[in-house]
Amino acid sequence: MTSPSEDIPGYVYLVGAGPGDPSLITMRGFMCLRFADVVLYDALVNPQILQYCGPQAELISLGRHGRGAIVPQGEINQMLVDHARQGKKVVRLKGGDPSIFARIGEETDALDAAAVGYSIVPGITASLAAGSYAGIPLTHREHSSAVALITGHEASDKVSPPIDYRKLAHFPGTLVFYMGVTTARTWSKGLIEGGMRPDTPVALVRRCSWPNQLVRRCALADVADVLDQRRTKDKIRPPVIAIVGEVANEEIGIAPYIDKPLQGARVVVTRPRELADEFCFNLEHMGAEVLTQPTIEIAPIADYSEVDRALSRLEEFDWLVFSSSNGVEHLISRLLESGKDLRALAAVQLAVVGPGTAKTLAKYHLKADLQPEEFRGEALAEALVEADGDRYLLARASRGRDVMVRRLSEAGGHVEEIVVYESRDVMQPDEEVAKRLAAGEIDWITVTSSAIARSLVDMFGEDLHKTQLASISPITSETLRELGYPPAVEAAVHTMQDLATAIGQKHSE
Repeated sequence: MTSPSEDIPGYVYLVGAGPGDPSLITMRGFMCLRFADVVLYDALVNPQILQYCGPQAELISLGRHGRGAIVPQGEINQMLVDHARQGKKVVRLKGGDPSIFARIGEETDALDAAAVGYSIVPGITASLAAGSYAGIPLTHREHSSAVALITGHEASDKVSPPIDYRKLAHFPGTLVFYMGVTTARTWSKGLIEGGMRPDTPVALVRRCSWPNQLVRRCALADVADVLDQRRTKDKIRPPVIAIVGEVANEEIGIAPYIDKPLQGARVVVTRPRELADEFCFNLEHMGAEVLTQPTIEIAPIADYSEVDRALSRLEEFDWLVFSSSNGVEHLISRLLESGKDLRALAAVQLAVVGPGTAKTLAKYHLKADLQPEEFRGEALAEALVEADGDRYLLARASRGRDVMVRRLSEAGGHVEEIVVYESRDVMQPDEEVAKRLAAGEIDWITVTSSAIARSLVDMFGEDLHKTQLASISPITSETLRELGYPPAVEAAVHTMQDLATAIGQKHSE
């Protein structure tokens, strides 16, 4: 590590993104992304990791294999120096670990020469992740006490001697080849000619830890034919690592992508990630590749005077009614910001539309006094009509259905509404999501409100016919049908967990 120069305030973090699963980046790497001004990411980085970047970050792709030109290493070095000299915090995001076959030496040499400060943030390299994600123990007390990491592509101008396959053939442990797909015939032949048995087990692991991870086992003599890029059927494309040795026949536990109901499925979640973290986690646990495409955005309101007046006279109401988790978050945040604490709610009973809203209340150590058996506005209104008290304060979004107001008013109740947060449509779709949807590469899109349904149709239109929509409730389903996009599934119980279950059941059919 070097220290930043006093007259060059910029700094570069060389960060390992891990093998693919976004959650496998280190906490240090996450923090670097969160506060970076510029992020330069390469072809092996899962684009979903970029969701951890702060809104201020400029994201620069250095190219993806098969999707245009890759930025030359010399230009990358200069970009790092140039951005740092502008006083920016720069993250160079690399797949796996930055010190394993990632050309980090060339980048640190350039930074040293320019007197730019930098630090290296390690990541999980693919070979080490394979032990957990492919069920292969790289070390084994009976078969392997050492591991060697080997490149399948040596630099043509390399100063040191080329790889000695004869010595590797007698290595007392496991060999792991990176970037060895197109050179498989060279290294497998070299090992056999060097004395390694042709029937030595080999495990080929493609896209380790990704939802579409593939593990194929074969003998060393067959590796070249299995990886032959001229094959049109069952072709195994890079990135692939090859694990060579007796451990390739071993299996430890159950690999994480066996018998997953959403294995290999791409699911788009239309709520902002910060509002759907648990939902996204559950989908990923079921084997899905999850992309986020917010279709509405939640924001504070401009004027809290009406909210403050209502909070100053809570004792006038029998019920404080929440129809969403966002309503809970924004109202209680304002209550605390105004100098009050949760004791201000002692005089009023709390009603929620469903378990998700009740769970948000519980974060503040508050328990809902009423929750309907059916998690929708109509059911909540009926439950309130049957309960004691007829003075209601409804905390709501800037837009939404007025079904509760109508029903409670019809029953003779006194209803007062306060808007506690803004709900607005997102106008610009995510480029990656739009591209994949247009190409028919999205399996499911979740729809969790009528507002999201309308915004989704405005955003993607006819391309929604190229995927399947999953609705959380009959009301949302009705809206989708009215718009001409009927859902493929609907959650039996109107919760995020049940929506995930419904998608998994349908996808497994």
